[in-house]
Amino acid sequence: MDTGVPDLATLGRRIRHFRTEAGMTLDRLGADVGLAASQLSLIETGKREPRLSTLDAIAAALGVGMPDLLAKEAPNPRAALELELEKAQQSPIYAELGLPDFKPGRGTSDEQLKSVIGLHRELQRRAREAIATPEEARRANTELRELMRARNNYLPDIEDLAEERVRASGHVTGAVTHREVSVMAEQLGFKLIYVDDLPDSTRSITDLANGRIYLPPASIPGGHGLRSMALQAMAHRLLGHERPDSYAEFLWQRLQINYFAACCLMPQAASVEFLAAAKKEKRLAVEDFRDAFGVTHEAAALRMTNLATEHLDMTLHFLRVAGDGALLKGYENDGLPIPTDVTGSIEGQWVCKQWSARRAFDEQNRTTENYQYTDTPAGTFWCATQTGTTRDAQFSISLGVPFSQAKWFRGRETTVRAESRCPDPSCCRRPSDDLESRWAGNAWPSARLHAHVLSPLPTGLFPGVDDQTVYEFLEHHARQA
Repeated sequence: MDTGVPDLATLGRRIRHFRTEAGMTLDRLGADVGLAASQLSLIETGKREPRLSTLDAIAAALGVGMPDLLAKEAPNPRAALELELEKAQQSPIYAELGLPDFKPGRGTSDEQLKSVIGLHRELQRRAREAIATPEEARRANTELRELMRARNNYLPDIEDLAEERVRASGHVTGAVTHREVSVMAEQLGFKLIYVDDLPDSTRSITDLANGRIYLPPASIPGGHGLRSMALQAMAHRLLGHERPDSYAEFLWQRLQINYFAACCLMPQAASVEFLAAAKKEKRLAVEDFRDAFGVTHEAAALRMTNLATEHLDMTLHFLRVAGDGALLKGYENDGLPIPTDVTGSIEGQWVCKQWSARRAFDEQNRTTENYQYTDTPAGTFWCATQTGTTRDAQFSISLGVPFSQAKWFRGRETTVRAESRCPDPSCCRRPSDDLESRWAGNAWPSARLHAHVLSPLPTGLFPGVDDQTVYEFLEHHARQA
């Protein structure tokens, strides 16, 4: 907010400028305005705020008008440089370096000052670049989703790598066991250690110096199983990841490790064999795929998006939707009109209330999938939706296909049908005329503001991770070993 008055440092420099121009010492000016020279010095260095009556007296003693004294600009180019340097050295960015302040003297040239200030400007520029705003993160996430859509959500190199590591562990058939995951870690030179004091900002920590992967003693609510977390940690090493230098690269690495873990828990050859047989018998179901490999419903649905187009010759869509209708995660290559904002981002957009992803929350029986056909402006789609609950909220997982491909799925015989006209607001967002006339002007809801809307994304060597607690954790456990 522009207050129209200078900050204390600028005010102090202007007082000093006019005092030296008038040829007055601190003692002389102090005597004229009734202040000790030491008190006046604190005002000139910006360390004390003067009263208005004191400023009146100073202006009168120096023979300048109050507007000149209170101007927001530095009194001269040299003072502007010194003020900029002073403010830069007070910033948290510079304080984190632990370096002493540079105090220019009379012998410091303007060019020397400009060089030091140039370094500070570059330091601040790089710090600003390192902070990913929500807009930057959404853009990076959108670009990544479009990249995966162009690849049909399929990464063959990681598929091959995962298949190789699973075979090397001795796995033959069925769900990959905890023991086989431990063998995979040992083959990479790591030991899995389960501890109950992992820092809150981490899922796992890899001790590269001592060959250990620290994991929590139990799965994290929301579907992050211990096998998956261990495999994700190993993936960083197998894929040769370096410290990400941008938020986009961080998201890409996270996608890769999640993809690798899914490939190991649901190996390509066995998964394709299972899904192809189910398709042939026209009984494809996320539930069966989930149970066959001992994974979460969401993991099974996402894995089907990796394999369906490449190996089953079908397009499809996946949605994870919050209980309030906000889209948390989505993928489609079947033409489903997923809502987007003007940037193309889908996260946080409300899905149509007529879609099964929303209507499933109203079902009494949530232990099985809910099936539904939905007529949309882009055609008719069939969906299977399962609801779930985390520690904080409820959500739904939907996997669907165009009408012509519903014949391969169990639940295709459902008679549940809905019509969605979204994005036409008359579909489910515009109130009826009766409600509009009754409540327009008589309602004032207090909107819930999510903190992440205004907050920059966390920084650090790895976004969102508290480096100090991680290093303290590693030091503690290294001493105990």
